[in-house]
Amino acid sequence: MFTKRISLLATAALTILCDASPTDTESLGRTVVPLRPRNPLTRADGVFDYDAAVIQSVATKNKHRQNLLNFQKNTGYLPAGFELKSIATVPSSVVSRRLHEEPLTDENQDIEWAGFITIGTPPQTFLIDFDTGSSDLWIPSAACNQTSCKTKRKYKSSASKTSKKENGTFSILYGDGSEVSGPIYVDSVSVAGVNVSGQWLSAVTVLSESFADEPVDGFGFYLSQNGSELTLGGEDPKRISGQIEYHKINNSTGFWQVTGGTIFANGKKVAGVSAFETIIDSGTTIAYGPTEAVAKVWKTVNGTLFDEEQGLYSFSCEKSPKFAFNWGGKNFTISSKNLNLGQTFNGSSQCIGSLAGADLGLGNDTWLLGDSFMKNVYTVFDSGKNEVGFANLS
Repeated sequence: MFTKRISLLATAALTILCDASPTDTESLGRTVVPLRPRNPLTRADGVFDYDAAVIQSVATKNKHRQNLLNFQKNTGYLPAGFELKSIATVPSSVVSRRLHEEPLTDENQDIEWAGFITIGTPPQTFLIDFDTGSSDLWIPSAACNQTSCKTKRKYKSSASKTSKKENGTFSILYGDGSEVSGPIYVDSVSVAGVNVSGQWLSAVTVLSESFADEPVDGFGFYLSQNGSELTLGGEDPKRISGQIEYHKINNSTGFWQVTGGTIFANGKKVAGVSAFETIIDSGTTIAYGPTEAVAKVWKTVNGTLFDEEQGLYSFSCEKSPKFAFNWGGKNFTISSKNLNLGQTFNGSSQCIGSLAGADLGLGNDTWLLGDSFMKNVYTVFDSGKNEVGFANLS
């Protein structure tokens, strides 16, 4: 079974977590999964890639909308304060530009934390994305005869002795109109030699063309720059400076949702922003907060509203503000490098910040922290204790 504790360097995460006992954890020890690099939302010329950011923002909104739908279907209700929003769509102007310039999904602008897993007995290998903000595992089926499946590794259920077909059908509709769907199975899944039996998954037979150029085979966990890694079963002390600071999560929502957060700007707590909860999501590139709260944060450092619809702000490239998050202990700061997504245009003195305002339907006091925050810390997800831990990087 998968261990209760996983840890991430720079940005890497796992969401298939099970109820391994302490004995299981001790016997497994630490297992490291290397993760492929991925690039930020900055073009090679140093300019902010607005279209890519919009596409990612739409994907983030719809991912968490689907999470809420799944939660509601499984429990019969939504968490307090949460709200189902309409499906977000990519503006036609962005779609038009991307179709003329490059595909919507571009391997050179890889936006996932990808690593290999195996499914079945004997094992079938797949390259998937590790995402702490998602719970669905899907891969292409051998029965998929669409052109988008031609270059993918495909799951053959009949070749696995541990595969069992379940009732129902799995499907997800993404904001750009793409979708995946297919039958549901349970099977054995292994990550770097750590195994779980009876894992639910979907072998999709419908895979939209927009996935054809994706370097990965499937999704199940979204997630750096060079050297990123996922550690199963504990922490890597070589990567950590000082002690790990642990915080309880609100486990009523199904997310890695840390309670009691505050935000600081240039060393001072931002006035007018009350304590909030924070979802730690390795499948999201930037950080999001409620629109009004983020506006107060940027006002503190003289930020300028760049795009109201997308909640994006700009600041002087020469004087990057310092934003930090705190959960009752240390301040964990977003570095200037990770805050800066690039110039507003080539030669501009203004740069785009990686903290945006958005209503994701997650409540008025919930923030969503992705890579722009996680690249600054070592993150530990402990499902046994229902805690998330942060530490400074060595």
